[in-house]
Amino acid sequence: MFYRKLMSELEKTKEIRKDSKQALIIRGPRQVGKTTLALTYAKNNYKNVCYINFLDNTRIKEIFNADLNVDRLIRDLSTFYPNIKFEPFKTVIIFDEIQECARARMSIKPFMLDGRFDVIGTRSLLGIRGYNRKYDLSVPTGFEAFYNLSSLDFEEYLLAKGINNGIITYLKTCIQKKEPINNSIHSLMLDYFREYIVVGGMPQVINTYNKYHDLNEVRRNQRYILEQYKDDFDNIYTNNTELNRILLVFNSIPSQLAKENKKFQYSKIKTGARSKEFYDAINFLTESGLILKCNNLNTLDLPLGAYKIDNEFKLYFFDTGLFISLLDDYTASDILLGNLSIYKGAIFENVIADTLNKNNIPLYYYNKNNSLELDFIYRLNNNIIPLEIKATNGNAKSLKTVLNNYNEYNVKYGIKLTANNISFNNNILNLPYYLSLLVNEVSF
Repeated sequence: MFYRKLMSELEKTKEIRKDSKQALIIRGPRQVGKTTLALTYAKNNYKNVCYINFLDNTRIKEIFNADLNVDRLIRDLSTFYPNIKFEPFKTVIIFDEIQECARARMSIKPFMLDGRFDVIGTRSLLGIRGYNRKYDLSVPTGFEAFYNLSSLDFEEYLLAKGINNGIITYLKTCIQKKEPINNSIHSLMLDYFREYIVVGGMPQVINTYNKYHDLNEVRRNQRYILEQYKDDFDNIYTNNTELNRILLVFNSIPSQLAKENKKFQYSKIKTGARSKEFYDAINFLTESGLILKCNNLNTLDLPLGAYKIDNEFKLYFFDTGLFISLLDDYTASDILLGNLSIYKGAIFENVIADTLNKNNIPLYYYNKNNSLELDFIYRLNNNIIPLEIKATNGNAKSLKTVLNNYNEYNVKYGIKLTANNISFNNNILNLPYYLSLLVNEVSF
């Protein structure tokens, strides 16, 4: 199994879940490693593990069709799994793809109230309101502790490649001290980051790349995953009109980001498209975790979320490699060769949005009358920090404008992301792209 940061959080919070009588629920898009993480955590913390996959094993659902008495459930599960010992207080039951069995999800409450057996669930495409609505069943409110898992971030990617985690520690020291990184390490990290942009963080794709180093095979894997997502849309929505709207939004994102002004425009989906027509489709994709929504702010003030403009936003893919696979077949080689200005900066905006999201940083940008635009805005302690991304060594005009007009914009410091090494001048911290994963480590 690849190292996943979420594992540490699960270990730290297990006593809290126990005291709160809550099942552990790991949710996120398909094929990001939820099942592997759940099984690894279970084997590390329990003597006995009963694993149930509701997607592959449809017969098991019948056990949950009767009453949800824990004694009966354990009796019937033990007949289905004769090699599992259901030992009280030492056994965990994993409900994999729990969205496929609404009755199993209902059983979480009696299991947690009983207290003898723990439950871990994984949920794909289940941030979506209304999934399994045809069953009209209640959910175990208050008895689930949710943790989100996405594809691997750049740090996890480095560790998956066998890079010593001492390098990450060294990078953290450099960013905290605002000191340049050793040139050899800096050059190596840039190469790895360009590679990560192309390969992305899907575990299956990383396995393929680490084994064969064949980018054609990587691209085939990525496009296959995207087709599986589209099959999921088809399985969830039997209404062809809504399904078509979802696919139109999903397929339009590369062209939306290719524009100079990357604000999402409904007219780019199809002629005459309106927000009301595609509102549910966009919500479906964002709640499923497949696309990331970055809202414009009407002013730069705290708390940022209070000033977001709901109908002005940009959309990004949750995984940089999947995004690259949607572009032409020569894009990967362009990136690896250092042609960083292709696609009008969209590729770098997408990977930074992906990185910020994986570090639990809400996504906002600032565009004032199309004359001043800051790519991303985030909060660092009590500071509003703009993030400007430059595929080439641009002068970050908008960033300088807000810094030179503190009384109007309330911004003291900013970060500029380029291919250059660390430097700090005129309240602008210049960071190499790959250190976007450590922006929360910055101190001003």
